[in-house]
Amino acid sequence: MAKLAGIFFGGVLLLMVFSNISYAQYGQGTQLGYSQMFRLGVGMIRIAEPGELADTLNLWGDVNAPGRYLVPRGTKVPELLSFAQGPSRMMTGSTEQGWSDVRLEVNIARFDRKEKRETVKSYKFYYYEPLPSELYSYKLLNEDVVSVQVRRSAVLADYVNFLAPAISAIATAILAYASLK
Repeated sequence: MAKLAGIFFGGVLLLMVFSNISYAQYGQGTQLGYSQMFRLGVGMIRIAEPGELADTLNLWGDVNAPGRYLVPRGTKVPELLSFAQGPSRMMTGSTEQGWSDVRLEVNIARFDRKEKRETVKSYKFYYYEPLPSELYSYKLLNEDVVSVQVRRSAVLADYVNFLAPAISAIATAILAYASLK
């Protein structure tokens, strides 16, 4: 019994270690993707040419280069998302999540200083669908906040990462009990 529990515990431990190593190697957040943009500081990215009329926009969420963007006036949402190198790619271990069942949510928040209230426009669509036509014509204004959230169905690695700590705790308790006998 103790030998079987030891083999089980060792297998679970190896699975947890290798899943975390592969995620760290292939995870998101590398600085290399930002090298093509003129960075004004941490999180400030200048796209507009010096002297060009520009708006400052905030881009948050699941994009490859979130931050505060200085963009040419009249920039549309698809252009802003392109400046940020698109939605984040989701990788779980050594497999990449397919885009077919991924849903994108784009929220655009604008604060009206006269009325002292915020309005939010929300767009939800699947990745394989065309962008909503309103996104091509929506005029972004100075100080707008655009947030992108990528939602996907759970995959096997998500379940393993959820269950592995509980299984390892049970295996540790079995081993401790077996060694105390």
